[in-house]
Amino acid sequence: MSSGESRTDAELLAATPSDPEAFAAFYRRHVRAVLSMVTRRLPACDAGDVVAEVFATALVHRRRYDAARGSAGAWLAGIAQHKIADAQRRGHAQARLCHRLGISVPRLAEEPHLDEAPELLAGLPDDQRQAVRARVIDEQSYEQIAREQGVSPQAVRQRVSRGLRALRSQIKEREQ
Repeated sequence: MSSGESRTDAELLAATPSDPEAFAAFYRRHVRAVLSMVTRRLPACDAGDVVAEVFATALVHRRRYDAARGSAGAWLAGIAQHKIADAQRRGHAQARLCHRLGISVPRLAEEPHLDEAPELLAGLPDDQRQAVRARVIDEQSYEQIAREQGVSPQAVRQRVSRGLRALRSQIKEREQ
């Protein structure tokens, strides 16, 4: 069915499994509004990924859309709000990590330097490497990490603190 533009959003989503063009028509209908919403709240370099996440989520959960509860635009806006919040949390976590390490937040032009992260982490003792990775990269709570590692939250805090201090020292040594 190629007349996707004349079908309702609910019809397009319902037809998606048997007619991939239906979701493409749904996407074309809403992408500008979602992109506009996302770019107002996030840096342009993150917008494309977040818009893709919004539509991937919509595709996976298309059966949850109920036209009786509101428009597809409102449904997508709700998904976008969650994806924007996730992206902002990731950005804040990255900024906290960079602050703890005493480095500036990487920009797109600096991304090749991020290749050093696995090498830097490899230089840490196993317990510190696991704690730093879980806390900073995976954004787990101290309590969650403590349960997984079978230690107290205070022990995890200590491991993360020592690991970040060691990483900071490694980075300073490389810069000299």
